Amino acid sequence: MSDQALEVFSSENRLFAPSPEFATQANAQADLYDTADQDSEVFWALQAQQLEWAQPWNQILDWSQAPIASWFVGGKINAAVNCLDRHVEAGLGEHVALHFEGEPGDTQTLTYGQLKERVCQAANALEALGVTVGDRVAIYLPMIPEAVI
Repeated sequence: MSDQALEVFSSENRLFAPSPEFATQANAQADLYDTADQDSEVFWALQAQQLEWAQPWNQILDWSQAPIASWFVGGKINAAVNCLDRHVEAGLGEHVALHFEGEPGDTQTLTYGQLKERVCQAANALEALGVTVGDRVAIYLPMIPEAVI
């Protein structure tokens, strides 16, 4: 009996359409999907142009060594710049970037500015420990704001 119950839960076919109000303000409209269907490389190039590149890419996709695909060949990007810095620089530093709700009911809200400050502190701490560009570091944390930081 429990196998049947698990099987029922593993198959979900319901659809939940967004409200018309939400759909009109969404970033992705129907034409975006049409563009993606027509030419996926052009679509992803357009999406990539929304990011800040430290070094521009010179090739959208290199599929010459299938099954290995290399996207945005030659490009370099800084995730922290794109996730935080550019939003703070655009005047959104006081906007909420992360709202955390933990157990048993503890909460924490960080703005883009606060989050950037804490990311910089963490980066400086790693640098003080001798971590340099190219090093690989893994830090295991539970689902808390510091995991994002």
